Amino acid sequence: MGLFLVKAVLFMVIPPLKFNRFLKQVRFIGLQSVVLIFLTGGFTGMVLGFQGFYSLSKFGSDAFLGPMVGLALIKELGPVLAALMVTGRAGSAITAEIGIMRMSEQIDALELMGLNPYRYLVVPNLLAAMICLPLLTAIFDVVGIFGGYLIGGKLLGVGAGTYFGEMANYVEMQDVMEGFYKSLSFGVIIVWVCCFKGYYAGIFTGFGSEGVSKATTQAVVLSSVLILVWDYFMTSILF
Repeated sequence: MGLFLVKAVLFMVIPPLKFNRFLKQVRFIGLQSVVLIFLTGGFTGMVLGFQGFYSLSKFGSDAFLGPMVGLALIKELGPVLAALMVTGRAGSAITAEIGIMRMSEQIDALELMGLNPYRYLVVPNLLAAMICLPLLTAIFDVVGIFGGYLIGGKLLGVGAGTYFGEMANYVEMQDVMEGFYKSLSFGVIIVWVCCFKGYYAGIFTGFGSEGVSKATTQAVVLSSVLILVWDYFMTSILF
């Protein structure tokens, strides 16, 4: 898996780039995930608004609902949940697509035609994920923050000035960059694992439709676990 990632990164920085396929993957990974990110981010922010207000009001600190929701989304929940949603929606499809190409010998046909499978199958997905994941995370954060305000401000009585003003006081640029770096690394993890499992589907999981289904399941599970593990190491060591 390490050699697979190294090859993908090398071919990513060496031209030419399959630009049309890159745009197609940006649309698939990014644009088609926006509605899912809106729904997930909105309801996550609403739940944080309810639970945060309930917890903070016990200590007479409900004015700090805005910073609590903002920091929780920007530093942790936004990058992690957005990455998990993209893994389930796009990562599984990437694994299945490449796995079917392996089973039907389309990858072998690409090699016989003189086309590099990494440049055609892996690099466009890797670049698209590195661009789309931070943007999707930003959308998740913004929608979640307004979802928290919808509950805390409109339903529970926290003032808009208090909610957003305290958030501006306590949320720093370093917190935003922490979420950005996490989402960028999560995009690499998703494409790395899902493309690897699809590329070697016939070897590790057996051939046929059952092999593709096993590779897809393994890709989603391993990607999700690695996202959570890497999130812990980034939080505890880097930040």
